[in-house]
Amino acid sequence: MTLYFNSYSSTKRKRNKRYQPNSEMNVVPFIDVMLVLLVIFMVAAPLMTVGVKVELPEANAKTVNESEEPLVVSINNSGDIYLQDTKIEFEKFLPRLQAITNNNYDIRIFVRGDRALNYGRIMQ
Repeated sequence: MTLYFNSYSSTKRKRNKRYQPNSEMNVVPFIDVMLVLLVIFMVAAPLMTVGVKVELPEANAKTVNESEEPLVVSINNSGDIYLQDTKIEFEKFLPRLQAITNNNYDIRIFVRGDRALNYGRIMQ
């Protein structure tokens, strides 16, 4: 007795299984992008703070949203004055500030004073 196999039908069946379209959404690239963004924000977040430790008082003012970075003047609890992150003497503060701003009175300057300081010292 001789058995014959239909080779055409078995080949066609294998081909159909191999080339069926996948209808599921591939989320692996989205996960990769989200993990890269998470790492970037974790590295960049500590760098966005000013380096002088000042305990600020609480306020109910709204936040300012502008793209131009302001000049930051900080006064810590011992009365030391910092222009950005650089400590500066009180006598040299005003000439240095005028030199940086080029006597432009429209430049935004943020003054950060420690909560323990007298308000008059900060205004001085």
